[in-house]
Amino acid sequence: MRTAPLLAAALLAPLALHAPVAAQETGPRVERLDPALDSLIAPGTTVERVATGFGFTEGPLWHDGRLWFSDVSGDKLRAVDPSGRVEELIANAGGLPNPPAGKSIGPNGMAPDRDGSVLMAQMGARRIVRVGADRRVTPVIADYRGKRLNSPNDLVFAPDGALWFTDPPFGLYNGMDSDPAKQLPYNAVFRYAGGTLTPAITDLKLPNGIGFSPDGRTLYVTDYGPPGVIYAYDVGRGGALSGRRVLISFPAGGAGGADGLKVDRRGNVWATGPGGIRVISPAGTVLGQIVLPEVAANLAFAGDGHTLYITASTSVYRLRTVVAGVRPRYAR
Repeated sequence: MRTAPLLAAALLAPLALHAPVAAQETGPRVERLDPALDSLIAPGTTVERVATGFGFTEGPLWHDGRLWFSDVSGDKLRAVDPSGRVEELIANAGGLPNPPAGKSIGPNGMAPDRDGSVLMAQMGARRIVRVGADRRVTPVIADYRGKRLNSPNDLVFAPDGALWFTDPPFGLYNGMDSDPAKQLPYNAVFRYAGGTLTPAITDLKLPNGIGFSPDGRTLYVTDYGPPGVIYAYDVGRGGALSGRRVLISFPAGGAGGADGLKVDRRGNVWATGPGGIRVISPAGTVLGQIVLPEVAANLAFAGDGHTLYITASTSVYRLRTVVAGVRPRYAR
């Protein structure tokens, strides 16, 4: 994610939670660019705003019947149920004591683990932690060969059980790559398996969203940009990557960038970009867009896999889909 600095001041409203409301004609909407979109999103589908009034929403995860999400600039972990009722789960969720005002150092991406806990990226503390059933936070990964991580952003378990995560410098609030606190020479995509952490990709500028094809043979990673690119990699034995190619290059202009992504069961990629969400075929054809009035950061399929939640700036949105999304490996 690229957080609060991208937001217009008008978006930074006081906390005001609302029940779901149907989108108006001039509000959030679905734009069909290819007839194939109709088999993924039914014609006439509306986009609802579930809750609003946050700092900058990110890292959505459907967990135990609610959507957990990060409020990055608010430095909180929250949950919202289908009716729109919001609960604060953890304050100071970015893990940085006395966080500086106006900086985006809160929590970010999340993934469920096999024991029912949730792994969460902490931008401020520059680590991945485990959130237990009692909401107690325990560090899991904080460094690579003694050097601190930059600012873990998004994470996903591969079908083989390995944990992959992106580590851009967004949380290094004194200049990102030029921040004196930066210890690693790159902004990596890491793979963690069998107790070993490996930098699998080290040549991206701002690695961000991450996801796998349903069969696990293709890895998708966004490089934020601007204007941003989604790369596809072939995944071999032990996580070896090859055959890098561009799935899509985003057009320049517009608010937002190449941020979070998810994949549906047919292999289509649903990705944030300028203006909202692109629905992209495995061949790189943009089938349609979910247009939003706020900067979209990430998304998650929920429940039976046919409900898509989107975290976008001050709000959380949702819509129903015909196709089911790939749920996280250890979803519950």
